[in-house]
Amino acid sequence: MSKNLQKLFPLHGEQTNTRTEVIAGLTSFMTVAYIIVVNGAILRSAGMPYEAVTIATVICSFLGCMLMALWANSPLIIVPGMGDNAFFVYTLVLSLGLTWQQALAAVFLAGIVFTITSISKGAVYLSTAIPKSMINAITAGIGLFIAFLGFKNGGLIVASKGTFVQLGSLSDPNVLTTLVTLCILLPLFLRNVKGNFLIGIIAGTLIGSLFGIVDFSNLGDFSFSFNGYEQVFFAFDFSQISTVNFWIAVFSLSMVIIFENMGAQLGMLPNKDKFRKSFQGIAVSVIGAGVFGCSPTTTAAESATGIAAGGRTGLTSFTTGLLFIPALFLIPLFKVIPNAAIAPVLIIVGCLMIQSLKEIPLDDFTEAFPAYLMMTMMPLTFSIANGLAFGFIAYPLVKLVTGRRKEVSVTIYIIATLFLLYFISSVI
Repeated sequence: MSKNLQKLFPLHGEQTNTRTEVIAGLTSFMTVAYIIVVNGAILRSAGMPYEAVTIATVICSFLGCMLMALWANSPLIIVPGMGDNAFFVYTLVLSLGLTWQQALAAVFLAGIVFTITSISKGAVYLSTAIPKSMINAITAGIGLFIAFLGFKNGGLIVASKGTFVQLGSLSDPNVLTTLVTLCILLPLFLRNVKGNFLIGIIAGTLIGSLFGIVDFSNLGDFSFSFNGYEQVFFAFDFSQISTVNFWIAVFSLSMVIIFENMGAQLGMLPNKDKFRKSFQGIAVSVIGAGVFGCSPTTTAAESATGIAAGGRTGLTSFTTGLLFIPALFLIPLFKVIPNAAIAPVLIIVGCLMIQSLKEIPLDDFTEAFPAYLMMTMMPLTFSIANGLAFGFIAYPLVKLVTGRRKEVSVTIYIIATLFLLYFISSVI
């Protein structure tokens, strides 16, 4: 068994082992499993049937992770993205007026555009043309985004009419669960205890039950059926392909998924040599999302939790992908895990990722300001894509006004122009 795994995923070359990779896969799965429940709830707003979309979510997550594992040998996790499902519902359907079937057609075509980009030399050229300060800003920005998710999901940050956000009530059981779990998890992490994140999530669930936010008596029915899935499978509709709105949808969605995933993969991949195949894997998975009836798949920001737990090869994503299949029968169990049990993991991982700040030349304002915009706009707009857009638009502008236009490649000008068009298309 270990020889077969070594053949599929050269573990020794990455200085890792089977146990570490499996635990990393389990950790990634535990932090991203919420998508099974949440994605259907969001897509239901576009009129899609919840149960069918939940099945599609699992299938697309499984296939995406298998592509990462078997094609790219990458530890990154592929699932339907939270920002992408919102884009699907609120931009493609509610703003541009497409039906959800027509929006699936846009996803399918955007996936083809993405795939063509990934298999051409353009992907590698783009990855090398992006300045190092921007790559490090992407990593730090995703870290801040993940940390913000952790603080929000744990109840430490809540909405406020006067100040937009404020500190949550320290008497709130969710906040107490988050803080106690963080106090348990942090020493485990600092002492490099194997499986620390997984232990923390389990401990947080038990602590949550003591504080009354988890009720194991409501686990529900564990039965499962494919009945109804045919409503979304191969349901895409190209009837609006001759309309302007349809092609605005394809263009804007292509922009979002290509640069969002490029940024996330360059920011999180431990071994950048795996970028091209990893990028190709996510591109093909987007085509699959259109076919199987789901919003676009993306490189999960929560992949960072598995990488932080030691994941370096495709065995991490392979483990996560396999866990999605029995998850269909365990949806009631995942509903039990409170956000407060996962929040401390996200908070710690966010801290790990923002350490790339030290690689940004902050004494050069033309490098620092675009990086600063990118990092702050990711969490503040709750969108990795928006953060990328602001950073890439600002970079050539600050170089131009300071007479340093020669430092900007043609590629960056093109990316900035495309992101500007992305913003313009979103308000048409």
